[in-house]
Parts: sequence; C-alpha cells; structure tokens
Amino acid sequence: MKHVVFKAYWNYEKEEQWLNSMSAQGLALTDYFWVRYVFEDSEPGEYIYRIQFLERLARHPQSRKYIEFVESTGAECVATYMHWAYFRKKAADGPFELYTDIPSIIRHYRMIRAFWAPLALLEYVAGILNIIAGVTPPVSPVNIVLGALVTLLGVGFTLMIVNVTKKIRTLKKKQLIVEA
Repeated sequence: MKHVVFKAYWNYEKEEQWLNSMSAQGLALTDYFWVRYVFEDSEPGEYIYRIQFLERLARHPQSRKYIEFVESTGAECVATYMHWAYFRKKAADGPFELYTDIPSIIRHYRMIRAFWAPLALLEYVAGILNIIAGVTPPVSPVNIVLGALVTLLGVGFTLMIVNVTKKIRTLKKKQLIVEA
C-alpha cells in the first residue's frame, strides 16, 4: 500500500534520521519530489537510508556515474531531486555508510555550503530590493511584507551555512587529532 507524506526538511541529516525511523515502522521510501515522500509497506527496519548531496544535478553524466558506482555496492537509488540522491540498502546486508573518512565528510559539507551561500545572498538582495521598492512612494505594503519574508529566508539559509561551517571546523579538529 502506498503512503504519501508531505514534509519539509532543511537539514538532510534530520531528514535521513526520519527516513530511517519510517523504515523502522515498516515504511520504505520509493519516491521523493520536493516535499513529497512516497512510501510503501515493508518489513520494519528492512532498509537503511542515506542521502547524498551531488556535486552536479542528478541528471548530469558525472552524477549518474557516481549513482551507478554507489549502486554497484549493493545500494539502490530510490529517488533524486536536483542535487540530492536518496539511497537505500537492505539492513540485512550490514552497515551502510556513504563516507568512510573525515576528508570525504568535509568535502560533502563544503559542497552543501557552496550550494546554499549564493542562494542566501540572492534572498538578501531580493528582500532588500523589495523593501526599498515598498517604502518608496507610493508605499507598497505587499513589497514590504514580501521583502521581509524573503530576507527571513536568507537568514534561514545563513543559519544552515553557519551550522555546516561549525561541522566542518569540528571535523577538521577531529582530523588533526587522528593524524597526530
């Protein structure tokens, strides 16, 4: 039986945890598009899910090649959306990790940060321009409200960037300890 759930995530790690908790409840992800998750009934805990940010759009040949590589390890790509790939592997096959060393985790976080940074800047510029247009006679409350909302979206993106930057710093410190 199919189950459709509409849910938005800004943090892929929390999204991954949620997908694995859904799997533990016997719901296997079969498709994803924007905020729409499609699940089918399965054995509880049958799959382990991992989400990967791809350097290029999922349909790009380089990304397709990477997805095929991951699938050659026994994983299955159940969905892609823009730069994101949703993988699963049978839990009975053992642990499923996409990153096996600190440098690869750092690289992954850097790609995510590089993706969000221009979007945050774009939101700030669009927000400020809307606010300026709204306060310039004739005054437009719609532009002021829209500008404030878009600027808040930029703040949200900035908070995500700060969070990812903190994770990168923590991993770099951990890497120095491991190398020492």
